[in-house]
Amino acid sequence: MKKIATIFASALVLVTPAAQAQDAPAPVNAAAAPAPAAAPKLIVTISVDQFSADLFAEYRNHFTGGFARLLQGVVFPSGYQSHAATETCPGHSTILTGMHPARTGIIANNWIDLTTARADKTVYCAEDEGVPGSTSSAYTVSDKHLLVPTLGERMKAVNPASRVVSVAGKDRAAVMMGGHRVDELWWWDGKKFASYAGRPTPAIVDRANTALTAQIAQGQPALEEPAFCKAHDRAVDIGAGKTVGTGRFERKPGDARGFRASPEFDGAVFAIAAGLIRDMKLGQGSAPDLIAIGASATDYVGHTYGTEGSEMCLQLAELDKSMGDFFATLDGLGIDYEVVLTADHGGHDLPERNREHAAPGAARIDPALNPRQIGEKIAAKLKLGGQILYGDPIGDVWIDPKLTPAQRTAVLREALALYRAHPQIAAAFSRAEIEATPAATGPAETWSLIERAKASFNPAHSGDIVIALKPRITPIASPLGGYVATHGSFWDYDRRVPILFWRKGIVPFEQPLSVETVDIAPTLAATIGLPLGAPAMDGRCLDLDSGPGSTCR
Repeated sequence: MKKIATIFASALVLVTPAAQAQDAPAPVNAAAAPAPAAAPKLIVTISVDQFSADLFAEYRNHFTGGFARLLQGVVFPSGYQSHAATETCPGHSTILTGMHPARTGIIANNWIDLTTARADKTVYCAEDEGVPGSTSSAYTVSDKHLLVPTLGERMKAVNPASRVVSVAGKDRAAVMMGGHRVDELWWWDGKKFASYAGRPTPAIVDRANTALTAQIAQGQPALEEPAFCKAHDRAVDIGAGKTVGTGRFERKPGDARGFRASPEFDGAVFAIAAGLIRDMKLGQGSAPDLIAIGASATDYVGHTYGTEGSEMCLQLAELDKSMGDFFATLDGLGIDYEVVLTADHGGHDLPERNREHAAPGAARIDPALNPRQIGEKIAAKLKLGGQILYGDPIGDVWIDPKLTPAQRTAVLREALALYRAHPQIAAAFSRAEIEATPAATGPAETWSLIERAKASFNPAHSGDIVIALKPRITPIASPLGGYVATHGSFWDYDRRVPILFWRKGIVPFEQPLSVETVDIAPTLAATIGLPLGAPAMDGRCLDLDSGPGSTCR
């Protein structure tokens, strides 16, 4: 059958004849191409949601399309989302700001604000909670909580002729990479690609939405399984007669949720990105342009099926093809572009399969660690009324601000004791302990747990207590309620991600030592000769030139 990327690319009339072929386009030979004499005209930043360094290492020898091209560039296999809050929103906020979540203000996908006027005290990272009638699940998308500029904003400040575009499967990915000043910003809202209210819809997005409506209505037959995926094709029992691990993305007509957790989703994102590049003539103006692309399907696949079954193998094989088609389209447009690919966080497989692999300590979380239940125990002991703890056991916990200072002190003491005594908890830190901890220096893999928490801690948004689960404790109590696996831990399987740079003529090399995602923005700035003023970035420039010259002059 046709590959997913080609179905969408053909339907949207986006690709060159080479990209419409049945096989993925041959990767450009970076070493044979002439070295670029000037700065690239287009920066392409790709974030593959939940693409861990472990997945990259597992599949890198099987890639033949877009990933294969990137492997001919500069490879950093041990990039780090250094902070503790390894979730989508914080991770995306680091990639093009060059700053840790402690400074971006994006400490989690959601946090609790017990002082907000609305009844729903949960705040979504990419919403404006001040909109009347909004909730954290029915919200108006906004960039208000991102406290710092992105690279695109800095480019436009220096030269307003630069265009900045952001397209993603998730609104929070599009917003956190695009920033506050974007020319086009589009995300999937569950039914169509959408943007801020009042923005005109480009023709390519209209065509894409029409094509996607038809595609979802038609359903999707099972994908053909590559030979290298057969070793992963094994059923894992998750209870109640349900299994994961053998799926091939067969989708019933009208199943929009199934569309989102399949390679079709990324194919649509790359098709729209290619169309916007073509129609806006990005990379062909007087100033450098930037497009950020958030490929979200890998995350939904990881949550729905885990990271080690046939589903993830097929997803990455199809993503490789989608990116190959996308790069071939850019080649056909004759654009001088530079690509960086990374991820917002890693991911961890479901404990049922981890236990089969003899992974020590793999288990699901004890439901008794819910902060509300912990708070009920403390309230009974201290004779306090009402709910006193809010949050979730994967990270931040808030104490009711209406308590007296003495009561808050007592609640904090009791809560820390209960959390620290639990066999599934690695550490529990108070706000005061984190605030007193200096920011970490040195390689990210050497950071202590409290230093990782510090990199995610922002006084305006963070909790009164921060919890670290022990390794391989999955914070989903039951796999039968929806998702079976997740991320969000302090541990390196969630922190380590690949960082790959490619440009025609780049001298290929691989650097195995650790770097950070906050290093991406200053590196790209150096590549296009962009001066960086205030605010200073947390990251450093990575030298992409293995010869006598240097990117980081």
